[in-house]
Amino acid sequence: MNYKETALKGVFIIESNVFKDARGYFMEAWKDSEFKQNIGSVDFIQDNESKSSKNVLRGLHYQKGSYSQSKLVRVIKGRVLDVAVDLRKSSPTFGQHLMVELSEENKLQFFIPRGFAHGFLVLSDEAIFTYKVDNVYAPQAEAGIRWDDPELNIQWPIDPDEVITSEKDLRQPLFADADYFD
Repeated sequence: MNYKETALKGVFIIESNVFKDARGYFMEAWKDSEFKQNIGSVDFIQDNESKSSKNVLRGLHYQKGSYSQSKLVRVIKGRVLDVAVDLRKSSPTFGQHLMVELSEENKLQFFIPRGFAHGFLVLSDEAIFTYKVDNVYAPQAEAGIRWDDPELNIQWPIDPDEVITSEKDLRQPLFADADYFD
């Protein structure tokens, strides 16, 4: 696997070695020893999966305090535009975001450490999205930021009127009013 650190310290794009033949393909999606060597020790405890249709936007989500989570995300079916936003006040990239397309074709993975908000927009008719997390879901620690916050200036490639999102995500605070990480 090829691990490439991005402009946001601690955020990586991971490219797996994919072996294709007449039968299909084979790839290692995650290997603990390589991950530790390239990124560090992260104790993933759970795998999650979601299925969404075109124009669904999930996010921008994170958990606060001792319930914060690192995530290793990828797409099994379809195509999404995945976004990480740096919420670490002490970071030189605080408030900046990174956007990467994840798809069943490119098989890229995106590692997002603790201290970031995360969200994605489905670009294909349907997407199956999977991710590893290193902490339990805790409703009392749940937080988010509006996906269309003008201060973040995320250039989602969709007309805002076409976005399909949850009522909860529509009520998220703006970046200026969000809880940050120290």
